[in-house]
Amino acid sequence: MAIPKLKTSSNRVGVTTSNVAVQLRRRILEGEYAYEERLPAERNLAGEFGVSRGTIRSVLELLEEQHLVVRMIGSGTYVSHKEITNQQEISSITSPIEMVEVRIAIEPQMVRLAIANASHRDLDEMRQAILQCEDCNGDSEKFARADTAFHMALAHCSRNKLLSWVYERISEVRRHSQWRMMKAKILSPEQIDLYNSQHRALYEAIEARDTATATKMIKDHLFGVQNDLLETHDYLNPTNS
Repeated sequence: MAIPKLKTSSNRVGVTTSNVAVQLRRRILEGEYAYEERLPAERNLAGEFGVSRGTIRSVLELLEEQHLVVRMIGSGTYVSHKEITNQQEISSITSPIEMVEVRIAIEPQMVRLAIANASHRDLDEMRQAILQCEDCNGDSEKFARADTAFHMALAHCSRNKLLSWVYERISEVRRHSQWRMMKAKILSPEQIDLYNSQHRALYEAIEARDTATATKMIKDHLFGVQNDLLETHDYLNPTNS
């Protein structure tokens, strides 16, 4: 079901570039704006969401980077997203934001299953991946590989073969060029240190079989990654709104 359009209001508060981007993206993915359809003019979108035209331009730049729209000077912004049937193409057209959304959907359940099913050998695989993450010395490429290994180890801990297969597909998306470009922007030494501390705390909660704590940790971690992706772009600046 398509998400209804927001009513225009000059009194809207707390609307950020990220909020608008998420809502426009959903409309495109759900077919409210079809392939090759022209989006409403910037001034109309600005009025609808109660934000500045500068914010709308920032949103459209983000959607263009996600390969959902194409902007044509003097003509407008058109939807470039369309459904595909060739499974082999999925990695090339899945944006980092879409990938994280899928992770948010499945990794909390992976954690629950890991707590119920993981053996000592499974947990040791996670621990070795953490050590690799912590040994990257701020190198974003090394960390990204170790981070993928950590979350893959978490999938293995679930002892669910289909879930592990699904996570292998997610890992394929994480190796795509779109994700590599994002990594260079996101993975500063400080951010790597934060992710490492979150990984270790998550591992310790799983090892202790603490379902409530571990589930909260993986959700906080993934929502944090999602926010980092949305805020990575220099133009995602609250002062624009």
